Amino acid sequence: MDRRALLAGAGALVLTTPACAAYPPQVPALKSVAPYPLGVAARHLHLADPDWAKLAVANFSQLTAEWEMKMEYMLRDDGSLQFDRADALAAFARKYGMKVHGHTLVWYAQDGLTFQRLKGDPDAFLNAYVGYIQKVMGRYRGIVRGWDVVNEPVWNDGRGLRPCLWREVLGDDYIGLAFEAARQADPAAVLFLNDYNLELTPAKRTTFLRLCETLLKNGAPLQGIGTQMHISADLAPGAVTTAIRDIASLGLQVHVSELDISLRGDPLANVVEPRLNQLKVFEAVIAAYNDVPAVQRYGLTVWSLRDKDSWLNSARERKGPIPDEPALFDDRGRPKAMAERFVAMMR
Repeated sequence: MDRRALLAGAGALVLTTPACAAYPPQVPALKSVAPYPLGVAARHLHLADPDWAKLAVANFSQLTAEWEMKMEYMLRDDGSLQFDRADALAAFARKYGMKVHGHTLVWYAQDGLTFQRLKGDPDAFLNAYVGYIQKVMGRYRGIVRGWDVVNEPVWNDGRGLRPCLWREVLGDDYIGLAFEAARQADPAAVLFLNDYNLELTPAKRTTFLRLCETLLKNGAPLQGIGTQMHISADLAPGAVTTAIRDIASLGLQVHVSELDISLRGDPLANVVEPRLNQLKVFEAVIAAYNDVPAVQRYGLTVWSLRDKDSWLNSARERKGPIPDEPALFDDRGRPKAMAERFVAMMR
Protein backbone atom coordinates (compact mmCIF):
# COMPACT_ATOMS: atom_id res chain seq x y z
CA MET A 1 0.00 0.00 0.00
CA ASP A 2 1.45 3.40 -0.96
CA ARG A 3 1.66 6.36 1.44
CA ARG A 4 -1.42 8.11 0.00
CA ALA A 5 -3.54 4.99 0.33
CA LEU A 6 -2.28 4.45 3.86
CA LEU A 7 -3.25 7.99 4.83
CA ALA A 8 -6.67 7.51 3.28
CA GLY A 9 -7.11 4.33 5.26
CA ALA A 10 -6.03 6.11 8.40
CA GLY A 11 -8.65 8.79 7.82
CA ALA A 12 -11.31 6.12 7.43
CA LEU A 13 -10.21 4.56 10.69
CA VAL A 14 -10.69 7.83 12.52
CA LEU A 15 -14.21 8.21 11.17
CA THR A 16 -15.25 4.71 12.17
CA THR A 17 -13.63 4.66 15.60
CA PRO A 18 -16.34 4.60 18.35
CA ALA A 19 -14.57 7.37 20.30
CA CYS A 20 -14.94 9.65 17.28
CA ALA A 21 -18.39 8.54 16.16
CA ALA A 22 -20.10 11.69 17.45
CA TYR A 23 -17.62 14.05 15.79
CA PRO A 24 -18.14 16.91 15.53
CA PRO A 25 -19.86 17.10 18.91
CA GLN A 26 -22.58 19.65 19.52
CA VAL A 27 -21.69 21.67 22.60
CA PRO A 28 -22.95 24.84 24.26
CA ALA A 29 -20.77 27.94 24.32
CA LEU A 30 -17.73 27.03 26.40
CA LYS A 31 -17.75 30.28 28.38
CA SER A 32 -21.36 29.63 29.40
CA VAL A 33 -20.33 26.61 31.47
CA ALA A 34 -16.90 27.75 32.71
CA PRO A 35 -16.72 28.82 36.39
CA TYR A 36 -13.70 31.04 35.63
CA PRO A 37 -12.68 33.32 32.75
CA LEU A 38 -11.93 31.36 29.60
CA GLY A 39 -9.41 33.00 27.33
CA VAL A 40 -8.04 32.65 23.81
CA ALA A 41 -4.92 34.04 22.16
CA ALA A 42 -5.48 36.46 19.30
CA ARG A 43 -3.41 38.06 16.58
CA HIS A 44 -4.37 41.25 14.79
CA LEU A 45 -5.18 39.40 11.58
CA HIS A 46 -7.78 37.31 13.39
CA LEU A 47 -9.91 40.32 14.21
CA ALA A 48 -10.70 40.83 10.54
CA ASP A 49 -11.76 37.18 10.08
CA PRO A 50 -15.54 37.03 10.68
CA ASP A 51 -15.48 33.28 11.25
CA TRP A 52 -12.73 33.59 13.87
CA ALA A 53 -14.44 36.54 15.54
CA LYS A 54 -17.83 34.83 15.73
CA LEU A 55 -16.36 31.65 17.22
CA ALA A 56 -14.13 33.50 19.70
CA VAL A 57 -16.86 35.81 20.97
CA ALA A 58 -19.32 32.94 21.36
CA ASN A 59 -16.99 30.72 23.37
CA PHE A 60 -14.44 32.88 25.21
CA SER A 61 -14.59 35.72 27.71
CA GLN A 62 -10.97 36.93 27.62
CA LEU A 63 -8.31 37.73 25.00
CA THR A 64 -4.51 37.56 25.17
CA ALA A 65 -2.46 39.22 22.46
CA GLU A 66 -0.33 36.43 21.00
CA TRP A 67 2.33 38.84 19.71
CA GLU A 68 1.20 42.46 19.38
CA MET A 69 1.75 43.41 23.04
CA LYS A 70 5.30 42.06 23.05
CA MET A 71 8.26 44.43 22.98
CA GLU A 72 9.34 43.17 19.57
CA TYR A 73 6.28 44.85 18.09
CA MET A 74 5.56 47.70 20.47
CA LEU A 75 9.05 49.23 20.76
CA ARG A 76 10.45 50.90 17.64
CA ASP A 77 14.16 51.33 17.08
CA ASP A 78 13.92 55.05 17.79
CA GLY A 79 12.42 54.39 21.23
CA SER A 80 8.85 55.34 20.32
CA LEU A 81 5.96 52.96 20.93
CA GLN A 82 3.37 51.65 18.51
CA PHE A 83 0.02 50.76 20.03
CA ASP A 84 -2.17 50.38 16.95
CA ARG A 85 -2.62 46.62 17.01
CA ALA A 86 -2.91 46.35 20.78
CA ASP A 87 -5.47 49.16 20.67
CA ALA A 88 -7.44 47.24 18.05
CA LEU A 89 -7.46 44.12 20.19
CA ALA A 90 -8.57 46.13 23.26
CA ALA A 91 -11.32 47.77 21.19
CA PHE A 92 -12.51 44.37 19.95
CA ALA A 93 -12.64 43.07 23.52
CA ARG A 94 -14.52 46.12 24.73
CA LYS A 95 -17.04 45.86 21.87
CA TYR A 96 -17.88 42.28 22.77
CA GLY A 97 -17.66 42.50 26.55
CA MET A 98 -14.45 40.47 26.83
CA LYS A 99 -11.58 40.91 29.32
CA VAL A 100 -7.96 41.41 28.22
CA HIS A 101 -4.83 39.77 29.61
CA GLY A 102 -1.55 41.56 28.85
CA HIS A 103 1.32 39.52 27.41
CA THR A 104 4.14 40.38 27.97
CA LEU A 105 6.24 43.27 29.35
CA VAL A 106 9.73 41.81 29.97
CA TRP A 107 11.02 38.73 28.15
CA TYR A 108 14.59 37.46 27.91
CA ALA A 109 14.14 36.84 24.17
CA GLN A 110 13.28 40.43 23.22
CA ASP A 111 14.93 43.73 24.12
CA GLY A 112 15.42 46.00 21.12
CA LEU A 113 17.89 48.49 19.71
CA THR A 114 16.82 51.20 22.16
CA PHE A 115 17.95 49.17 25.15
CA GLN A 116 21.06 47.83 23.42
CA ARG A 117 22.21 51.42 22.96
CA LEU A 118 21.77 52.16 26.66
CA LYS A 119 23.44 49.10 28.17
CA GLY A 120 26.62 51.05 28.92
CA ASP A 121 24.68 53.55 31.06
CA PRO A 122 22.91 51.66 33.88
CA ASP A 123 21.01 54.69 35.17
CA ALA A 124 19.63 55.61 31.75
CA PHE A 125 18.89 51.95 31.11
CA LEU A 126 16.90 51.64 34.34
CA ASN A 127 14.93 54.79 33.59
CA ALA A 128 14.07 53.46 30.12
CA TYR A 129 13.18 50.04 31.58
CA VAL A 130 10.78 51.50 34.12
CA GLY A 131 9.48 53.98 31.57
CA TYR A 132 8.65 51.29 29.03
CA ILE A 133 6.68 49.23 31.56
CA GLN A 134 4.79 52.22 32.86
CA LYS A 135 3.96 53.68 29.44
CA VAL A 136 2.59 50.38 28.16
CA MET A 137 0.67 49.55 31.29
CA GLY A 138 -0.51 53.11 31.74
CA ARG A 139 -2.11 53.14 28.31
CA TYR A 140 -4.20 50.10 29.19
CA ARG A 141 -4.83 50.89 32.85
CA GLY A 142 -8.38 49.84 33.69
CA ILE A 143 -8.60 47.89 30.40
CA VAL A 144 -6.12 45.04 30.90
CA ARG A 145 -7.10 42.79 33.79
CA GLY A 146 -3.67 41.29 34.45
CA TRP A 147 -0.15 41.25 33.00
CA ASP A 148 2.61 38.76 32.44
CA VAL A 149 5.16 41.16 33.87
CA VAL A 150 8.15 38.86 33.32
CA ASN A 151 8.05 35.95 30.92
CA GLU A 152 10.17 32.77 30.99
CA PRO A 153 12.95 33.88 33.40
CA VAL A 154 14.25 30.38 34.27
CA TRP A 155 16.53 28.11 32.23
CA ASN A 156 14.60 25.16 30.82
CA ASP A 157 16.70 22.66 32.80
CA GLY A 158 16.15 24.60 36.04
CA ARG A 159 19.77 25.61 36.57
CA GLY A 160 18.79 29.20 37.46
CA LEU A 161 17.91 32.48 35.81
CA ARG A 162 18.44 32.82 32.08
CA PRO A 163 21.07 35.27 30.83
CA CYS A 164 19.52 38.30 29.14
CA LEU A 165 20.16 41.98 28.60
CA TRP A 166 17.94 42.88 31.57
CA ARG A 167 19.95 40.72 33.93
CA GLU A 168 23.27 41.82 32.42
CA VAL A 169 22.61 45.49 33.17
CA LEU A 170 20.28 45.42 36.19
CA GLY A 171 21.32 42.17 37.88
CA ASP A 172 19.05 39.44 39.20
CA ASP A 173 16.72 42.08 40.62
CA TYR A 174 15.56 43.02 37.12
CA ILE A 175 12.49 40.88 37.91
CA GLY A 176 11.66 42.61 41.19
CA LEU A 177 12.23 46.01 39.59
CA ALA A 178 9.78 45.14 36.82
CA PHE A 179 7.11 44.18 39.33
CA GLU A 180 7.59 47.39 41.30
CA ALA A 181 7.27 49.46 38.13
CA ALA A 182 4.18 47.50 37.12
CA ARG A 183 2.49 48.03 40.47
CA GLN A 184 3.06 51.77 40.26
CA ALA A 185 1.67 51.85 36.71
CA ASP A 186 -1.57 50.02 37.51
CA PRO A 187 -2.36 49.21 41.16
CA ALA A 188 -5.45 47.21 40.16
CA ALA A 189 -3.86 44.84 37.62
CA VAL A 190 -2.99 41.28 38.66
CA LEU A 191 0.76 40.80 38.18
CA PHE A 192 2.10 37.44 36.93
CA LEU A 193 5.35 35.60 36.49
CA ASN A 194 4.84 33.33 33.47
CA ASP A 195 6.86 30.30 32.30
CA TYR A 196 6.65 27.00 30.41
CA ASN A 197 7.52 23.33 30.99
CA LEU A 198 6.72 23.61 34.69
CA GLU A 199 4.85 20.31 34.36
CA LEU A 200 7.43 18.59 32.11
CA THR A 201 10.60 19.45 34.05
CA PRO A 202 10.29 19.18 37.87
CA ALA A 203 13.73 20.77 38.36
CA LYS A 204 12.58 23.85 36.48
CA ARG A 205 9.37 24.01 38.50
CA THR A 206 11.36 23.83 41.75
CA THR A 207 13.65 26.67 40.66
CA PHE A 208 10.72 28.72 39.40
CA LEU A 209 8.75 28.35 42.63
CA ARG A 210 11.82 29.22 44.71
CA LEU A 211 12.15 32.36 42.60
CA CYS A 212 8.52 33.21 43.37
CA GLU A 213 9.13 32.67 47.09
CA THR A 214 12.22 34.88 47.00
CA LEU A 215 10.35 37.65 45.21
CA LEU A 216 7.55 37.50 47.78
CA LYS A 217 10.03 37.48 50.67
CA ASN A 218 11.67 40.58 49.20
CA GLY A 219 8.34 42.38 48.96
CA ALA A 220 7.75 42.17 45.23
CA PRO A 221 4.06 42.63 44.33
CA LEU A 222 3.86 39.23 42.65
CA GLN A 223 0.23 38.11 42.66
CA GLY A 224 0.00 35.26 40.21
CA ILE A 225 1.76 32.43 38.42
CA GLY A 226 1.19 31.72 34.76
CA THR A 227 1.87 28.14 33.70
CA GLN A 228 1.84 28.09 29.92
CA MET A 229 0.99 24.42 29.36
CA HIS A 230 2.39 24.01 25.84
CA ILE A 231 2.28 20.25 26.25
CA SER A 232 2.11 17.06 24.21
CA ALA A 233 -0.29 14.14 24.08
CA ASP A 234 2.43 11.80 25.34
CA LEU A 235 2.81 13.67 28.64
CA ALA A 236 1.89 11.61 31.70
CA PRO A 237 -1.40 13.08 33.03
CA GLY A 238 -0.06 12.83 36.59
CA ALA A 239 2.67 15.33 35.72
CA VAL A 240 0.00 17.97 35.10
CA THR A 241 -1.78 17.20 38.36
CA THR A 242 1.43 17.47 40.40
CA ALA A 243 2.53 20.70 38.70
CA ILE A 244 -0.73 22.57 39.21
CA ARG A 245 -0.94 21.40 42.81
CA ASP A 246 2.60 22.62 43.50
CA ILE A 247 1.98 25.95 41.77
CA ALA A 248 -1.23 26.54 43.69
CA SER A 249 0.51 25.76 47.00
CA LEU A 250 1.99 29.28 47.09
CA GLY A 251 -1.51 30.73 47.45
CA LEU A 252 -1.15 33.03 44.44
CA GLN A 253 -3.57 33.30 41.55
CA VAL A 254 -3.00 30.60 38.95
CA HIS A 255 -3.40 31.17 35.21
CA VAL A 256 -3.20 28.29 32.74
CA SER A 257 -1.96 30.84 30.29
CA GLU A 258 -1.11 29.28 26.90
CA LEU A 259 -2.71 25.84 26.70
CA ASP A 260 -2.32 23.66 23.64
CA ILE A 261 -1.76 19.92 23.39
CA SER A 262 0.31 18.76 20.44
CA LEU A 263 -0.17 15.37 18.81
CA ARG A 264 3.43 15.42 17.46
CA GLY A 265 5.17 12.16 16.58
CA ASP A 266 4.95 10.26 13.31
CA PRO A 267 2.07 11.74 11.28
CA LEU A 268 1.11 8.25 10.12
CA ALA A 269 0.56 7.26 13.74
CA ASN A 270 -1.66 10.26 14.50
CA VAL A 271 -4.85 8.31 14.14
CA VAL A 272 -6.45 6.99 17.31
CA GLU A 273 -4.07 6.54 20.23
CA PRO A 274 -2.50 10.04 20.19
CA ARG A 275 -5.95 11.61 20.13
CA LEU A 276 -7.09 9.50 23.05
CA ASN A 277 -3.91 10.44 24.92
CA GLN A 278 -4.49 14.10 24.08
CA LEU A 279 -7.94 13.85 25.60
CA LYS A 280 -6.55 12.21 28.77
CA VAL A 281 -3.97 14.97 29.19
CA PHE A 282 -6.63 17.62 28.60
CA GLU A 283 -8.86 16.01 31.22
CA ALA A 284 -5.96 16.09 33.67
CA VAL A 285 -5.44 19.82 33.06
CA ILE A 286 -9.10 20.65 33.61
CA ALA A 287 -9.49 18.37 36.64
CA ALA A 288 -6.35 19.77 38.29
CA TYR A 289 -7.35 23.36 37.59
CA ASN A 290 -10.86 22.77 38.88
CA ASP A 291 -9.28 21.56 42.15
CA VAL A 292 -7.47 24.87 42.63
CA PRO A 293 -9.35 27.01 45.20
CA ALA A 294 -11.82 29.25 43.39
CA VAL A 295 -10.21 32.46 44.70
CA GLN A 296 -6.92 31.43 43.02
CA ARG A 297 -8.38 30.60 39.58
CA TYR A 298 -7.56 33.60 37.41
CA GLY A 299 -8.61 31.74 34.28
CA LEU A 300 -7.64 29.26 31.59
CA THR A 301 -6.40 30.46 28.19
CA VAL A 302 -5.98 28.36 25.06
CA TRP A 303 -3.21 29.45 22.69
CA SER A 304 -5.16 29.06 19.47
CA LEU A 305 -8.82 29.06 18.59
CA ARG A 306 -8.69 26.61 15.71
CA ASP A 307 -6.03 24.10 14.71
CA LYS A 308 -5.03 26.19 11.70
CA ASP A 309 -4.44 29.24 13.91
CA SER A 310 -1.83 27.47 16.03
CA TRP A 311 1.81 28.58 16.14
CA LEU A 312 2.60 24.85 15.94
CA ASN A 313 1.35 24.93 12.35
CA SER A 314 3.42 27.95 11.37
CA ALA A 315 6.09 27.49 8.69
CA ARG A 316 8.75 27.72 11.39
CA GLU A 317 7.29 25.21 13.84
CA ARG A 318 5.40 22.69 11.72
CA LYS A 319 6.87 19.20 11.75
CA GLY A 320 6.10 16.88 8.86
CA PRO A 321 3.47 17.05 6.11
CA ILE A 322 0.46 16.57 8.39
CA PRO A 323 -0.72 19.61 10.39
CA ASP A 324 -0.83 19.37 14.17
CA GLU A 325 -4.20 19.43 15.93
CA PRO A 326 -3.59 21.08 19.31
CA ALA A 327 -6.75 23.21 19.65
CA LEU A 328 -10.31 22.71 20.90
CA PHE A 329 -11.80 23.59 17.50
CA ASP A 330 -10.85 22.20 14.08
CA ASP A 331 -9.92 24.23 11.01
CA ARG A 332 -13.59 24.79 10.18
CA GLY A 333 -14.43 25.96 13.69
CA ARG A 334 -16.20 22.77 14.72
CA PRO A 335 -15.78 21.74 18.39
CA LYS A 336 -13.57 18.71 18.89
CA ALA A 337 -13.64 16.05 21.58
CA MET A 338 -11.68 18.27 24.00
CA ALA A 339 -14.38 20.94 23.80
CA GLU A 340 -17.05 18.33 24.43
CA ARG A 341 -15.12 16.98 27.42
CA PHE A 342 -14.66 20.48 28.86
CA VAL A 343 -18.42 20.96 28.91
CA ALA A 344 -18.98 17.52 30.45
CA MET A 345 -16.45 18.22 33.23
CA MET A 346 -18.19 21.49 34.16
CA ARG A 347 -21.52 19.77 34.86
